[in-house]
Amino acid sequence: MKADIHPDYNDINVVCSCGNNFTTRSTLKNEALSVDVCSACHPFYTGQQKIVDTAGRVDKFRRKYGV
Repeated sequence: MKADIHPDYNDINVVCSCGNNFTTRSTLKNEALSVDVCSACHPFYTGQQKIVDTAGRVDKFRRKYGV
């Protein structure tokens, strides 16, 4: 392996638009990263996700497979 070709791996602070903060490691040079969505506010992780039913496809699937 070649020496001194890999970027530095540093701790950074991630700040979400919802106000959630957490620390992770990254090769980014700045010490902060702003994101729009995180696991604390994303509908998939919070259980607020809504299924968009187009032309009754979800109901058709549930009737067919008994789910």
